[in-house]
Amino acid sequence: MRENDSARTIPYSFAILHVVPHVHVGACCAVGIVLHAPTERFVGMRALTDAATLARRAPDVDVELLRRYLSTYQSACDAQHSAGALALGSPSERFHWLTAPRSDVIQSGAVHEGICADPAAELETLFRELVRP
Repeated sequence: MRENDSARTIPYSFAILHVVPHVHVGACCAVGIVLHAPTERFVGMRALTDAATLARRAPDVDVELLRRYLSTYQSACDAQHSAGALALGSPSERFHWLTAPRSDVIQSGAVHEGICADPAAELETLFRELVRP
């Protein structure tokens, strides 16, 4: 928690989303953040969406396909009907699905924990500090 935050503390977990252009090599770059604050029933995601930025970060990836994948992740996070049955899950279930280990172009890093006063604001801060160029 940052020094200027209020006395209210909300525990949260977060993970960085990586794009892995060549899964067999394992090299990756950060493209998003997923944050879950269970006591607030909050799950949020921020990801890069600009095609030029994504192309610079992952030059060997089909950028439009990557944007569709990230959009699907966002739909699952937001419990949109387009996410199918996953949209019916609780925030915790959706967070765990988004951060589950997988061998795919988008992979979650390790889940980390923290405390904050405002989960939505913390998501923005983490995105700005850990993902944005």
